[in-house]
Amino acid sequence: MKQFYALLLFSMSGYGQSTFIFDQQSVTNDAQSAGSGGGIQSSQPVGQSFIPSFSSVRFIRPLLYDGTQNNNLGATVYVNLRSDSITGPILGSTDPVPFPDNFGRGSNGVANFFFPAAVAVTPGTTYYFQPVVQSGDAWGIGAYNNFNYPNGTLFFQGVPNPGSDLWFREGIVPEPSSIALLSMGIGIFACLRQFRKRATASTKF
Repeated sequence: MKQFYALLLFSMSGYGQSTFIFDQQSVTNDAQSAGSGGGIQSSQPVGQSFIPSFSSVRFIRPLLYDGTQNNNLGATVYVNLRSDSITGPILGSTDPVPFPDNFGRGSNGVANFFFPAAVAVTPGTTYYFQPVVQSGDAWGIGAYNNFNYPNGTLFFQGVPNPGSDLWFREGIVPEPSSIALLSMGIGIFACLRQFRKRATASTKF
């Protein structure tokens, strides 16, 4: 019985913790840096095309940086998800994220942008995400010509740049309740199996 309660507590401990599942990405970890970049405001429409394999997009993670340092100005940024083209219909926009002065300068500029609800997409279809500065300072976004992402390309001023990509990762965030229920189910199954083994052993002579 003690094992049952231990497993139950363990399965519930994951409840409420964010778990990122990456679908498409031009980098494989957040420690990778961008070799270059460009200004978001000056490069509009700027963004990245990608082809999801999942049926929804819940977050987009780019690498950003302050374009003008030490002026006591930050910026508020959000990301549009578009279909058809970099200027096509907007399927969803993330919640705006405020950033302080000097963000991404001398520190990791990776940032998470969440859609209020998962945006439905069709796997195997090309989509586009576009960072937008809502207000504040000049802001930059990381890009590189050596990421070699195979399912899309960088767009600067609406023009595709084959061979270059934004630093990005995108995917889904499973509901905490789903994770907890799955963990609890696994725990209960393991306990029942253990109890069954003990019951079988106790009936043997």
